Amino acid sequence: MITPTKQINRFFLLATGPLLGLLIALFIGGANIDLNRDKVSFAPDSEIPQVTGQIAQKLDAAEGAAKLTASSIKETAELYHKTTSTMSTIVETAQQSANRPEAIYNKRITVKLGTPFQTIQSDKIRIELYKVNPGTYKGYAMKVKLKSPDAMKMSLGKDKLGGAETTLRAVQRHGAVAGINAGGFADSQGKRYPLSTTVLNGEYLTGFEPTFKDLFFVGLSKSGKLIGGKYKNKADLDKLQPSFGASFVPILLNNGVKTTIPQKWKTSPLRAPRTVIGNYKDDQLLILVIDGRDENGSSGATLPELQDKLFKLGVQDAYNLDGGGSSSLIVNGRVVNKPSDGQLRPVPTHFLFFK
Repeated sequence: MITPTKQINRFFLLATGPLLGLLIALFIGGANIDLNRDKVSFAPDSEIPQVTGQIAQKLDAAEGAAKLTASSIKETAELYHKTTSTMSTIVETAQQSANRPEAIYNKRITVKLGTPFQTIQSDKIRIELYKVNPGTYKGYAMKVKLKSPDAMKMSLGKDKLGGAETTLRAVQRHGAVAGINAGGFADSQGKRYPLSTTVLNGEYLTGFEPTFKDLFFVGLSKSGKLIGGKYKNKADLDKLQPSFGASFVPILLNNGVKTTIPQKWKTSPLRAPRTVIGNYKDDQLLILVIDGRDENGSSGATLPELQDKLFKLGVQDAYNLDGGGSSSLIVNGRVVNKPSDGQLRPVPTHFLFFK
């Protein structure tokens, strides 16, 4: 159907036909213009309708071609969008399928902990807090998924060797969302020094000390994995690329197997406030902080009890950190546990978690 606009355009084309026909006929109709000797010959008048008709036919053909091209472009665009949408759906489905085993495993280990009473979520970390109360002791479990290696760090008391501060103060100074006490320590000349091998920002603070007695090293690798164990050679620890870590006693689980707890640590003290760190098969961390009235051995948890608990929870590797009055759990600026000293104890090393 020809629109009014097209009719007007065609009228002017026909009205100017003689002139346009003359010019266009040179290329289309074969008309000749002889400019030699000031003589000009035009195509006969009888040929003008034929030429204009040809022009109209070509215009119709061009219009049809334009419509066909526009239609093809539209169809191509629609096909492109459909293809893109389909590919997006395929990618999303594939991602969901890839994440399904992880989700199933997480559900399996989480159901053993119960229902979290607090959750912290960001693009760097996920923290879930649970209460632990098997009947013989009380405390808290903190399950941590590190989505980025820099979501966990270790701090040194007052940022200097020999310095000490409470975990709450360390959390506040560094802007962390959570924190626990880390390795053991020894006091000397009014200062508090971390025990044995200690790594901070990939550097050995006092050099490497070969493992002796029941001491172990535990920390995080540069890739964000929990590493730990006994190391007689520095090269063995270096292979794991430690980012940070501290030392204490003893190891509770190794590759999902219960280790032999030295008799000394089973009874000195028998029960006490405890801080333990471990990891699952999917590299999530589990931290237990157990309360107790004091360090006299009458309250808190025994190491075999915590070993059994961690084993049943499916933890693979577990390390006993400094306990007693040192045990501290800070979340969102609040002291979650009940320090046995009645107040937080200043210690030289802290594991901190960041949003």
